[in-house]
Amino acid sequence: MIVGVPREIKTAEHRVAITPIGVRELTEHGHQVMVEKAAGEGSSIRDEEYETQGATIVPNAEEVFGAAEMILKVKEPQPSEVEMLRDTQILFTYLHLAAYPNLAAGVLKKGVVAIAYETVQMPDRSLPLLAPMSEIAGRMATQAGAHYLEKAQGGRGVLLGGVAGVSPGKVVIIGGGMAGSNAAVIAMGMQATVIVLDTDINKLRALDSLHQGRIVTLHSNRLNIEDQVIGADLVIGTVLIPGASAPKLVTEPMIRAMRPGTVVVDVAIDQGGCFETSRETTHTDPVYTVHEVIHYAVGNIPGAVPNTSTYALTNATLRYAVALADKGVAGACAALPELVAGINVVGDNVCHPAVAESLSAPYVEPRQALTGV
Repeated sequence: MIVGVPREIKTAEHRVAITPIGVRELTEHGHQVMVEKAAGEGSSIRDEEYETQGATIVPNAEEVFGAAEMILKVKEPQPSEVEMLRDTQILFTYLHLAAYPNLAAGVLKKGVVAIAYETVQMPDRSLPLLAPMSEIAGRMATQAGAHYLEKAQGGRGVLLGGVAGVSPGKVVIIGGGMAGSNAAVIAMGMQATVIVLDTDINKLRALDSLHQGRIVTLHSNRLNIEDQVIGADLVIGTVLIPGASAPKLVTEPMIRAMRPGTVVVDVAIDQGGCFETSRETTHTDPVYTVHEVIHYAVGNIPGAVPNTSTYALTNATLRYAVALADKGVAGACAALPELVAGINVVGDNVCHPAVAESLSAPYVEPRQALTGV
């Protein structure tokens, strides 16, 4: 199979979908890997490193999309990339179609098989291809929040850890999954007061047991959320329903009731955000203010640390990319059944139930849709 890796063009996105290690694995399985010139530069990977492992460097994205049978990307395709997609091509990337209905409409017109990293799901409901980026996004959310709490950045002027004789800052994290638990660990390490809310008591129990009470856990409901966020210095939203739009758990009246200079970080913005006042921002213009509350809602948070993110991503995605190249979509799904949940689009069919519901589109079972490919 010819596998194509274009340079990412989303604003301030410096990751790349494959490392030289990944190129080596694919070429040793007999596949051809085409990498767009300078695709890895943002992650400090030179074209020569790809070539040494067997990749062919091509000058532009048009050549990659024009020749490749499978496109490996990091972020959802931008409009110019959607135009280059072809019938029966495999697209393997983060898609977040529920948050981008115009993108979904474009992809559905192209006849591709679109497999989303974020909805590949194991029998225990874990998300193996989302997990490494959630780890990074969660850790960075606390880091970003601490930065924007500084007075020079417009924040309240609060040091999260406080000092002797002065109370630490209060960090409220909504969602105790991969991103939320990592945000909590960093906030705890900064010696902040940390509260995590989730509806899953088992997640809360695990956090409480692991950290021996240093992280306060609360059941997530409207009253507890309202009580906690109003007095917080930093609120981090990490709520996730795989494939679906994120629920708006922090309302605009709650935001209005918060103290001026408080910071909110919406890690769920890729799925539409879990604050009513959220809108997606970029690393070049990451924050805005609503009701004197600073909002950080960057849609590709891990893109700021590509040296870490690119390698973490390839570590997770490579076995699936190799399986898709070796066996095709149906064969890879038979070998790795968790891939079935990753199939979001086959031709003009929406093949993930949560995505279909969010887009108000008919749902077609993926295996059924694949029989026509």
